[in-house]
Amino acid sequence: MTYVIAEPCVDVMDKACIEECPVDCIYEGARMLYIHPDECVDCGACEPVCPVEAIFYEDDVPDEWTEYTQANADFFDELGSPGGAAKVGQTEHDPAFIKSLDPRGE
Repeated sequence: MTYVIAEPCVDVMDKACIEECPVDCIYEGARMLYIHPDECVDCGACEPVCPVEAIFYEDDVPDEWTEYTQANADFFDELGSPGGAAKVGQTEHDPAFIKSLDPRGE
């Protein structure tokens, strides 16, 4: 895995990162966005455009959000590696950990 999307994205999903990603590896779940670990080319373009600062390099994920590294990987267990988020669109299969979170934002 390269980059990870963490808690600040839950129920926010601004999607500026999707527009900036040159390889279309940021997928949309029902409650947050996820970076495909095998499709990401580690360019870092997504990180600075995230308005809620939810994207971290895997080694820099804050301790309180380490479970989001696994949640990002778990999102793709069912989805696999479709080769681009645009052709998939939004899916409803957030990992159980994400589904169990209390609503965030407004």
